[in-house]
Amino acid sequence: MTIQQQRRKRHLVRAVTETAAAPVLALLILAVWEIGAPLAGLSSFILPTPTQILGRIVRDHELIATHAGVTLFETVAGFAIAAVTGVGTALMIFYSRLFERAIYPLLVALQTIPKVALALLLVLYLGYGYAPKLFLSFLLAFFPVVIATVVGLNSLDKTMVSLVRSMGANEWQTFVKVRLPAALPSLFGGLKVGISLSVIGAVIGEYVAAEKGLGYLQLQASSQFDTTLSFAAMIVIAALGVVTFWSLEALEKRAVFQREAAR
Repeated sequence: MTIQQQRRKRHLVRAVTETAAAPVLALLILAVWEIGAPLAGLSSFILPTPTQILGRIVRDHELIATHAGVTLFETVAGFAIAAVTGVGTALMIFYSRLFERAIYPLLVALQTIPKVALALLLVLYLGYGYAPKLFLSFLLAFFPVVIATVVGLNSLDKTMVSLVRSMGANEWQTFVKVRLPAALPSLFGGLKVGISLSVIGAVIGEYVAAEKGLGYLQLQASSQFDTTLSFAAMIVIAALGVVTFWSLEALEKRAVFQREAAR
């Protein structure tokens, strides 16, 4: 076996191992949960097993899918608004020192407000419809998108900008050709954090005031002491977060030049 073949084999083994790491760990945790809960004497009312939760998801899949669709819509809509306004705000912060000095304290103050307390006020102002859930989903995603985009725009080496301008590029060409590509890794980092927080924001809104959605379903299940359905809703919420995160990661691999990690 040649050196090149040995390298290919090691690369293949490493790729398979890295791909299988997450599923194997998840299966191990589920196996310990499945076996450990009955051995510890915990009833399904206290801690249902994974097979019981999965069975409930299959049995009530239509009900759960209906509520999941509502939560997914609130998450994606709120996140889309946060992505557009967050990038726009970051550009204004980057290009205007006055705007940066004015808006940064307000952003930090808004981020530190407990969102559950804010949700109660949003219900008073926006009612029981989609609006308070969309606003909370937007609000939680907005801050990380702004900060990550500003960091990405500021990370570009000034000599690179000077080089491009010395070649006759105007600010728009500099932004499109140099600033934006350099900022994309940080921007997508903020977007991936934001989409996870958008799920949380939508669910918090459903906890406070809603008639549909996974948060509402979990709240109703808890009020009826239906622990298995409550866990089923929670698992689907987590699954929504994972799917939306992976979707952004797939988009990032297409949009961002992938450099080898410094490890």
